[in-house]
Amino acid sequence: MAAPRVTNKTSGGNAAFHNFNNDFAHVADPNERRRLALAEIDKAPFGWYHVRACVVAGIGFFTDSYDIFAINLVTAMLGVVFFNDSKSKGTIPTNSDTAIKVATSGGTVLGQLGFGYLADVVGRKRMYGLELIIIIFATLAQALSSSSRAISITGIIIFWRVLMGIGIGGDYPLSSIITSEFATTKWRGAMMNAVFAMQGIGQFVAAIIALIVTAGFKESLLLGTKASTCKGDCQLAVDKMWRVIVNSGFGAVPGCIALYYRLTIPETPRYTFDVARDVEKAGEDVSAYMKGKAEGNPDEIRRVTAMAQDSPALEIPKASFRDFWGHYGQWKFGKVLLGTAGSWFFLDVAYYGLGLNNSIILSAIGWSGGSTMYEIFYRNAVGNLILVCAGAIPGYWVSVATIDTLGRKPIQIGGFTMLTILFIVIGYAYNHLSGHALLALYVLAQFFFNFGPNSTTFIVPGECFPTRYRSTSHGFSAASGKVGAIIAQCVFGPLRTRGAKAGATGKAASPWLNHVMQIFALFMLCGLFISFLIPETKRKTLEELAGEVPGTPNYDPTLHVGRGYRAGSEEAESDGKERSGETAV
Repeated sequence: MAAPRVTNKTSGGNAAFHNFNNDFAHVADPNERRRLALAEIDKAPFGWYHVRACVVAGIGFFTDSYDIFAINLVTAMLGVVFFNDSKSKGTIPTNSDTAIKVATSGGTVLGQLGFGYLADVVGRKRMYGLELIIIIFATLAQALSSSSRAISITGIIIFWRVLMGIGIGGDYPLSSIITSEFATTKWRGAMMNAVFAMQGIGQFVAAIIALIVTAGFKESLLLGTKASTCKGDCQLAVDKMWRVIVNSGFGAVPGCIALYYRLTIPETPRYTFDVARDVEKAGEDVSAYMKGKAEGNPDEIRRVTAMAQDSPALEIPKASFRDFWGHYGQWKFGKVLLGTAGSWFFLDVAYYGLGLNNSIILSAIGWSGGSTMYEIFYRNAVGNLILVCAGAIPGYWVSVATIDTLGRKPIQIGGFTMLTILFIVIGYAYNHLSGHALLALYVLAQFFFNFGPNSTTFIVPGECFPTRYRSTSHGFSAASGKVGAIIAQCVFGPLRTRGAKAGATGKAASPWLNHVMQIFALFMLCGLFISFLIPETKRKTLEELAGEVPGTPNYDPTLHVGRGYRAGSEEAESDGKERSGETAV
């Protein structure tokens, strides 16, 4: 007869910080203990520990966005400083401009795939913080970069931005799934969206810093009437300006503050339960998270004993190549991965195609240029502020306010629908629209990007996949999006200048921009159709979305079949070993 389970309770706990471990210490079935412990996270009232999780993850996204979109303001300055010769005349060559912008996206793809996979293999806690260290180091290195006879400024900036991109890429799956796995079910969407909405604040601060340094070096900038005549003190001022923007402190200091909290965050209980299969540690970590501590500290003897006894009894299968294909080989789960990756790909083609070329859009609508370098940089910074404040930031926060009431799927489908209409109007009426009308349509597009698929494509992959593959699947979906961003920069960037005459300005500098907008409309339409493959995740637990809850439409019956098969195989193997021993005797 099996010995009864020893109930081990821990000390501590009060009205403010409940001791969840003692609530479930008497429960013998590890699956029931898992269910009860995760239910405490799902049903927990919104508190400061939720705010802390959002802030720690959000600061990372603030830094990511600042670093990504600041380059839109910096490349023109690089032209003045490093390409002010008789050939380029203070304008960065198109190939160099494109390569610098694409470099970050290329590194991001590597980071999303690599960090996404590793977070499922070694754990969220072990990887969280490493990506921020990479971002901070690469940001500082960029600001100290300069050309030499052995290497061009383009080459060295590309190197550091690829490295920085790897760190930024790692932040996507890690921040999403950690926020998701710690969030209460009722407000999970708002928490994840608030983290992602820090992208808008990052864009805003990048434009503010550009405006501040422009005003700070006003006297020197007034000496140059255009890029080719910005020499001496004017050129020195611009050289200082781009380094301050890249490493203003807003690109690195907030990351240093968040780094401490990322390195001390507890492992998510869902990972500890389902992947590490450490029931005792997971229960302690739930209590530690609610108390704001780094991690739980269970009795080690009890922990090791429980792992030996309880791990084989857990219903959730271990991650494996065979299990991965078995799970996603089912259409009802495979179509979700196709939907999240496909919709993110179609979105980012247009989103980054426009976002990294705000200066070109501003030029096309007449909000650029000037009689001095001061006026040129000032109008560029103010123009970017207008676009971010009028469209992007309101879109992000309207999405935060409505994501848990309207739902993810309606917002994504509605956003793609509006973007399709807007790009059709811009593309086919481009040559008949005034500058003000074009600006209004562009601001609306920015609003529906963020109150639409730009927010939901980040949120849904962090919710709808099983814990053992959640980070890998989110990383794959996000990487698909960045592949779209690379295509936008490499293909549609040069395409917009097709047929442009040398020295052309305004709309004449981008004669194919209307056709690019028409192509973007087609991508938005494709995004609309593929969005029907994703599930509605509003107010559903992560376990229900992963198909682990019997009696729900998404339930995966192979979980129990697979468990029985594995248990039978283990028993047969054990019997075989015993018979072999008897024969030998």
